[in-house]
Amino acid sequence: MSASSPVRSVLPADILARKGGTPIVCLTAYTTPVARIVDAHCDIALVGDSVGMVLHGMPSTLGVTMEMMILHGRAVVRGCQKSMPVIDMPFGSYEECPAQAYRNAARLMAETGAPAVKLEGGAHMAETIAFLTKRGVPVMAHIGLTPQSVNTLGGYKVVGRDGEADSVMADAEAVQAAGAFSVVLEKVPEGLASRITQRLSIPTIGIGAGLRCDGQILVVDDMLGLFTEFRPKFVKRYGELGRAADEAIAAYAAEVRSRAFPAAEHAFADVLPTKGPKS
Repeated sequence: MSASSPVRSVLPADILARKGGTPIVCLTAYTTPVARIVDAHCDIALVGDSVGMVLHGMPSTLGVTMEMMILHGRAVVRGCQKSMPVIDMPFGSYEECPAQAYRNAARLMAETGAPAVKLEGGAHMAETIAFLTKRGVPVMAHIGLTPQSVNTLGGYKVVGRDGEADSVMADAEAVQAAGAFSVVLEKVPEGLASRITQRLSIPTIGIGAGLRCDGQILVVDDMLGLFTEFRPKFVKRYGELGRAADEAIAAYAAEVRSRAFPAAEHAFADVLPTKGPKS
């Protein structure tokens, strides 16, 4: 079943036009209720493949499937009226060749209604990004730490130190030349991220890349304090919803066990009360 694709307030061209202006606000979203909240405050709602770790308990993003991204993508698109949904292409859905990437990107857009996709990789993915953008698929690029390559990179480490800066800069320039409308910089040293932002004419969106990017993104469950398995250095907790939920569930459990809940106001009488005569 295809999803409808309404004309949105924010589209890739609008994000591109924000270069150097008011910072672009992005958060991940995986469900309709959260997407509605994100939509009220953000420019982009990213349906990240981080959903595998955050909602499905996976150890990494590598097990996320196209079907999962479509399911969550549809949910987020339903919740977004203003902000732009962007959907991550999962591991194995685009690396083989540009034609494979196009088939899967087209499927993501057609079956969810999202106006753009995101994929990981720099210079080695430039041919694929160009292939997609020339065929009507707007692409957000993602360089620096690319979680789908965590096994190759040797862990979730900072990328761009110890002689890697030129390579990361080359990746940034390559994805821009290929037609990406923006690029995520993940766990890139702050000085390098600033130089990349100054060099490029497309917006940079940082996650662990310092203040000088054109925008910022975080995983919504991280910044709300809902995902507590680990906490990256770059995450600022704006809420402690996980703690609040734990306290609320503990209180519920205690009241059920003590028969304090449900109380009379939460139950239904066997007979409806008689209504008095109208005056």
